[in-house]
Amino acid sequence: MPTRILIADDQADVRSGFRLVLDSQPDMSVVGEAADGAAAVRLARQLRPDVVLADIRMPLLDGLEVTRQLSAETRVIVVTTLGVERDARTALHHGACGFILKRSGPTLLIEAVRSAMSGDTLISPQLTVSLLKDVSTPTHLDEPADLLTAREREIAALVARGLTNAEIADELFITAGTVKTHVANIQTKVGSRNRVGIAAWAWRAGLVRP
Repeated sequence: MPTRILIADDQADVRSGFRLVLDSQPDMSVVGEAADGAAAVRLARQLRPDVVLADIRMPLLDGLEVTRQLSAETRVIVVTTLGVERDARTALHHGACGFILKRSGPTLLIEAVRSAMSGDTLISPQLTVSLLKDVSTPTHLDEPADLLTAREREIAALVARGLTNAEIADELFITAGTVKTHVANIQTKVGSRNRVGIAAWAWRAGLVRP
C-alpha cells in the first residue's frame, strides 16, 4: 500500500508542487489538500492519512497547533519557508516527525516522508546543528545513564550521532524492527517524543563525546 499523504498549505501553487512531487513516487499517494489549519485537522481525522505535511504559517490554525492536535493520531511533518530554531523546537516538542525547509527541494521532501514512515525524524541539515548546540557539552550529572539498559544506551548514542534505524541495525547486527522497538522504549524512559530529544538526552548523559 502506498503512503497516504495530506498536504496542508494556504498557497495553492505550493500544494500543487508538493502533489506533483509526491504523486510521482510509486510508494506515495496524496489523498487530500487543505488550505488552512482547521481544515487540515478536520480532513486528517476524516481521511486518516499516514502523513500530514503542514505548513507552519496557515490561517485559523498554524502548523505548530496542527502538529499538537494530530501528532498522537498520525505522523506530521512541518514545512516552512524560514528556518526559525524556536519553531523547530516547538514542532518537535509537539511530536513532529520532521521539520524541513521548503527550499530544500523535492529530494528532501520525499526523504522526509519515507523517514517518518520508518520511525525516523528528518530535519533540514541547516537546522540540525543549531538545535543541538545548547547540549554540545556533555555533563554526566545532568541525566542518569543507567536509566537505560546497556543496549539502549548504545542505541541512544548512535541516534545522537545521526544514524537512522537501518544504519543502527547494520552497525549492531540486529534487525531494523528491533531498533525501532528499542528507540520507542528509550523515548518512553527519557520522556522524549522524537529522536532529537533522544540525542539531547544522550549528550547530557555523557553517552556521546564531541
